[in-house]
Amino acid sequence: MVLWSAAVSVLDFLDEELAALDRAHRRRIPRVLSGAQGARIVLDGRPVVSFSSNDYLGLAAHPSLREAMSSAAAEVGVGAGASRLIVGNSELHERLEGALAELHQRPAARLFSSGFAANSGLVPVLAGAGDEVFSDALNHASIIDGCRLSRGTVHVFEHGNYKDLEGMLARSRARRKIVVTESLFSMDGDLANLSELRALATEHGAVLVVDDAHATGLFHGGAGLGSAAGADVIVGTLGKSLGGFGAWVAGPRALADVLWNRARSLVFSTGIPPAVAAAGLAGVALVRGEAGEQARARLWARVAQMKAGLESIGLAATCASPIIPLEVGDDREVMRWTSWLLERGFYVQGIRPPTVPEGTARLRIAVSAGHDEADVAGLVEAIAAGIAAGLSLRDRSTWNAR
Repeated sequence: MVLWSAAVSVLDFLDEELAALDRAHRRRIPRVLSGAQGARIVLDGRPVVSFSSNDYLGLAAHPSLREAMSSAAAEVGVGAGASRLIVGNSELHERLEGALAELHQRPAARLFSSGFAANSGLVPVLAGAGDEVFSDALNHASIIDGCRLSRGTVHVFEHGNYKDLEGMLARSRARRKIVVTESLFSMDGDLANLSELRALATEHGAVLVVDDAHATGLFHGGAGLGSAAGADVIVGTLGKSLGGFGAWVAGPRALADVLWNRARSLVFSTGIPPAVAAAGLAGVALVRGEAGEQARARLWARVAQMKAGLESIGLAATCASPIIPLEVGDDREVMRWTSWLLERGFYVQGIRPPTVPEGTARLRIAVSAGHDEADVAGLVEAIAAGIAAGLSLRDRSTWNAR
């Protein structure tokens, strides 16, 4: 008891940290989800329509994934036991890696436990001291951390400004150059110009790495955007459109083999459960088949409806993807919006710094194939009512121009 009291006293700074978060309206407290993930959920004990999930094709609770995971768990158990380098790479892991390589038409793929683990493990394998990494300013935190861990020199180019990138590449005399970008940016919903990036990387002898996490399942028959653009290395996740869990890196066979030996987030992590890999196989099969085509058709119809609905109430909505941000700006105000919408049966999580840049707190609307016309119409009506009640939104044309 004395020892615990001493520990509490030296950790008093944590209370100060929480108080600072409260003052800034940035303290995060997770809500409680009951039942399955989907377009309609029970959140904190109340039924709502969710527009916050990355389950874009509505597969997270699909019967095929449930059955695949349940059957595999009955046969092979739950945990992987340790790093796959120690206990062995299960047949299900190997089959899934093969399916993912085929999805991208690349020689090999290597599974990681999460997208964060994939990016933070990959970049240090590709770049080290004496190398230079060129990263889009709005890249995901996992890419940023991977760049920092690489010990290479990191250059951050203005989001989508490829003239800025071109100048950096032209000035570089590095041993090795790595250009890394998301294909579909998770908080803005816009798409990178991968053809231009491919041309720049080729001209300057750089490796092009594309994080396809949010695009996989949505474009080119489910393959995402990186494959068709000729990316050298592709990162993808099973936890979004594919409905499962885990991530991968796809590229040359030599890269997959080096990752076994150099990617610390792979070498020193317990493998994803084999039963989860079985669900991943089912997810890949769905997105590549007729069910995937039908889900994508439903999704894009709802995206078009959302765009038209927002424009009908005076909001400019650029909808290149299922991610539609409505910028509020103020951290407290964006959480007032989340509360307002929850009271009306819609869950749209307010996104605050450091997830997004300072002063750009926003509602991040994520449309799903699981939504119907009434869901979208209802959300638009609730947003219009919020504006009429005095809640504020910024004109997207203004903040997009920054």
